[in-house]
Amino acid sequence: MKIFDKELKMEELQTVNNIKELGTVSLPQNFESNIHCLTIIGQIEGHTMLPPQNKATKYEHVIPQLVAVQENPNIKGLLLILNTVGGDVEAGLAIAEMIASLTKPSVSIVLGGGHSIGVPLAVSADWSFIVPTATMTIHPIRMNGLIIGVPQTFEYFNKMQERVVEFVARHSKIKKETFRKLMLATGELANDVGTILIGKEAVEYGLIDEVGGIGDAIKKLKELIQLREGNVI
Repeated sequence: MKIFDKELKMEELQTVNNIKELGTVSLPQNFESNIHCLTIIGQIEGHTMLPPQNKATKYEHVIPQLVAVQENPNIKGLLLILNTVGGDVEAGLAIAEMIASLTKPSVSIVLGGGHSIGVPLAVSADWSFIVPTATMTIHPIRMNGLIIGVPQTFEYFNKMQERVVEFVARHSKIKKETFRKLMLATGELANDVGTILIGKEAVEYGLIDEVGGIGDAIKKLKELIQLREGNVI
């Protein structure tokens, strides 16, 4: 009896650690799912650590999960849930490229917000959803800290911005010219330069595929899994 209680406490401790460190929880053993759920929330942390009071998604936690999705034969698809204010551009693009290069079906859903570098993450999946009340902010690349005021700095920012534009245009239905126009628009109250899209507006621009909730996202992912399984010889 004591051994059983000890094992139970260890399982509870492991569950708490998973929630605290990775934002994941182990499913009951009598429930088996072939879908891996990856959540990206708060600010995306890259090479520089954020203050402890910031809610953050660490890219060094996300990358091993994506490798596991690709390598684990029991996982047939990826469900990406986004509610992010953006963050490190390099880390966000790295994650987006990994999701886009998965050979298994993937579906993303924007809940709350998919801002800044969260936009490439949202479109990196095979199919994307956004709930009616969610928002997406599109704006130029911004950087904190010391910036050298020389022409080369502007060129660097421009090249980094083009990487984002190219990726978004390649993985969604929006044209590069339209995305740049939204990125450089003025007149929004919430920000100095850029555009805020709400729910169906993101779909109308071709940035997101469909308006829908978590049930729609899971249903679509299962359809893509069945389609892929039928095509695998």
